[in-house]
Amino acid sequence: MLMRVAALFSGGKDSVFSVYITQQYGWDVSHLVTLYPKKSDSWMFHSVNIRQATLLSDALRIPCVTRDTSAEKETELDDLFAVLQNLEIDGVISGAIASEYQRTRIERVCDRLGMKSFTPLWHKNQERLLRDQVHAGFHILIVGVFAEGFDESWLGRTIDQETIDDLVLLHQKHGINIAGEGGEYETLVLSGPSFFQKMVIDASEKVWNRDSGVYQVKAAHLSDD
Repeated sequence: MLMRVAALFSGGKDSVFSVYITQQYGWDVSHLVTLYPKKSDSWMFHSVNIRQATLLSDALRIPCVTRDTSAEKETELDDLFAVLQNLEIDGVISGAIASEYQRTRIERVCDRLGMKSFTPLWHKNQERLLRDQVHAGFHILIVGVFAEGFDESWLGRTIDQETIDDLVLLHQKHGINIAGEGGEYETLVLSGPSFFQKMVIDASEKVWNRDSGVYQVKAAHLSDD
C-alpha cells in the first residue's frame, strides 16, 4: 500500500535528504511542514533562513504548510499537532539523526494523531551520511555556526568532500558533531536530484557575533539553469 506522508522541513540538508530517501522508497511525500519559531533558540525547530523553506518547496514541487510557533517547550508540540491534524496522511518523516529529544517528541505528537513517525537517517554514520549527500548531488551551504572551532570563513561555505574533511578534523579537535546534529552548524540546500529548479541567492549578509554567526539570505529566486 502506498504510504502518504508529510515531511518536517527546514530547507536544511537532513530534512531535504529525508524527503529524497523517502521518495526512493516509492512513498508519496504529499506535504512539507515548516514551523517558524519566534525565537532563535528553539529546541525543536530551525530558525536560520527558515523563511526560504516555501521557495524550496516550490523547487521540489511539494506544497508547504506553515505555522508560527512561540518555540516554547510547553507549546511547540501543540503547534506541530495543530498543523498535522488537518493533513490526510499516514505518517510523518523527520531528519533526526541522533537527537532522542527531537525523535521522541515527534513520536509523541504522532501517537496522539494515530500516525507513524519515520526517521530515515536515524543512527546513520554521520561522516558517511554527509559524503552520501554530496555524492548524490545536493548543493549544501553552511548558513550558521555556533560551536568552538568555527570562524566567520565557514559562513556561506559549500559542503564538499574537502569541507567534510575539515569537519572531521573539528570533530577530532573539539568534539563537534560532524553532521551538526548538536546544533553546531545549520545548512541550506540550494539544489539536488529531487529538485525541479535550483535556488539562486541574489543578496545575502554575514552576521558575526563574537564566536558564532549566520549567513542570512536576503533575496533569492528559482532558476531552471
